[in-house]
Amino acid sequence: MPQNSVAGIDATVQQTNEWIKELCQELHTDDPQRAYLALRAFLHTARDQLTIEEVAQFAAQLPMLIRGIYYEGWDPTRNPARIRHRDEFLQRIGEEAIFPDLDPVRVISAVTRVLNRHMSPGQTEQLLHSMSHEIRELMTTVAGSHTG
Repeated sequence: MPQNSVAGIDATVQQTNEWIKELCQELHTDDPQRAYLALRAFLHTARDQLTIEEVAQFAAQLPMLIRGIYYEGWDPTRNPARIRHRDEFLQRIGEEAIFPDLDPVRVISAVTRVLNRHMSPGQTEQLLHSMSHEIRELMTTVAGSHTG
């Protein structure tokens, strides 16, 4: 009997669906599209704050399909100016998320919690330390206390 699937692809689809399901729970939504857009918005906004080396190190711990979402549209030769301030970071996530009623603070909280569950503590710490003080403080505060 021929096999109609590839194990690595099946595994990353399953992992991605698990992450999306967890994000739905964190965001208190039944809409996986909203959870996907929240994840994408956070990943793109965070990615654009990192050096090329940091981008690659962070990506290495993402499931293959989520890694593709993370790299989607990225051009390392045109990295936008780094965001230093909390409000700019929140605004960028809000713009990326597309849904106007997706609260950027809730997005940061939800995605950070999911990342903390699935990535090594050292990797999430490294991500935090790559951010400006204001953004690091925001991410640390909302991931620990925003319940919603």
